Amino acid sequence: MAFMVKSMVGGQLKNLTGGLGGEEKSEGEKSPAEAQGMTREEYEEYQRQLVEEKMERDAQFAQRKAERATVRSHFRDKYRLPKNETDDNQIQLVGGDVELPKELAKMIEQDNEEEEEKNSVIGQLSNIQNLDLDSLKDKASATLEDLKQSAEKCAVM
Repeated sequence: MAFMVKSMVGGQLKNLTGGLGGEEKSEGEKSPAEAQGMTREEYEEYQRQLVEEKMERDAQFAQRKAERATVRSHFRDKYRLPKNETDDNQIQLVGGDVELPKELAKMIEQDNEEEEEKNSVIGQLSNIQNLDLDSLKDKASATLEDLKQSAEKCAVM
């Protein structure tokens, strides 16, 4: 109802004065703050908060990208693959010092432990199929006892 009265009286009043009395903005020409139903200061604060939130999200995203790049570079070093410059650049963008998330660090630690076990002599022997370590240990101890007994019987020793 108020809209109808305003449009009827406002239009008639504008015609009567010839449009000389200050520029009145129509509803389509409102500022962004007025369109949002805020004052100018509230709108500026709102925009500032949006920019800060976006910067925080971008920083978190860059951090995650650097963490992933660190993991990729770790595996490239481990498997002796060529380095990737984009990974190095992503790590440097964050500041160069990237800490891995606890879960990823734990995975890498377990991977390193498994690798060390595989590289050991016992680990290599366990990789051989059809090999029973218990019987091998028994044979080795029996052979060692035989050598001790023969050494005791030897007159030269």
